[in-house]
Amino acid sequence: MDRQISFGQYKLIDNVLFGVMLVISESVIITASSRWFPGQLYTVSVSAAITAIVMMRWGITAAFHAALGALVYVGIQRGTADQFLIYIIGNEAAILMVPVLKLAGKNKIRGNVVLTFVYALFVQLLMQAGRGTVSVILGSDPGAIIKFITMDALSLLFTILIVYVASRLDGVFEDQKTYLLRLQKETELENGET
Repeated sequence: MDRQISFGQYKLIDNVLFGVMLVISESVIITASSRWFPGQLYTVSVSAAITAIVMMRWGITAAFHAALGALVYVGIQRGTADQFLIYIIGNEAAILMVPVLKLAGKNKIRGNVVLTFVYALFVQLLMQAGRGTVSVILGSDPGAIIKFITMDALSLLFTILIVYVASRLDGVFEDQKTYLLRLQKETELENGET
């Protein structure tokens, strides 16, 4: 029996899988860094990279992954209520890239290495600046914005690298409606259908 899933089911499964990858990756990285490298000035996170990939795949749905990454990051470190607000609301600033994706065109960004790098850079910088801005609103010194950006500089490199690798894999860094339609056309051509 050839049972197919609906597009909605595919979207749900895909987002859950990326959420699971985010939770596991972030948990391992944070646990390892707090045990092996306590007191380091730099942090590493995959939240921006996974958010950027999901945003390319599904658009605004990536808001869930941005918040999830913040919850895991602050939760594992047993952060304060203010830290939860800073990271959750701050990470959501990355969603400002959704209109950019629509205006520039997902395929244009995906097909150009420089634009892919710039896209990944801006997703990460928006998260960092968002965290810093929320921190300032909650009473921190305005220099907090710069601190969030410099403290998370290593994550910026990880984000660019992960998004670049994803962009080289067929269908990973691609709007999923476009990808599935392309797959369907390729299958029809292989089967000799018109």
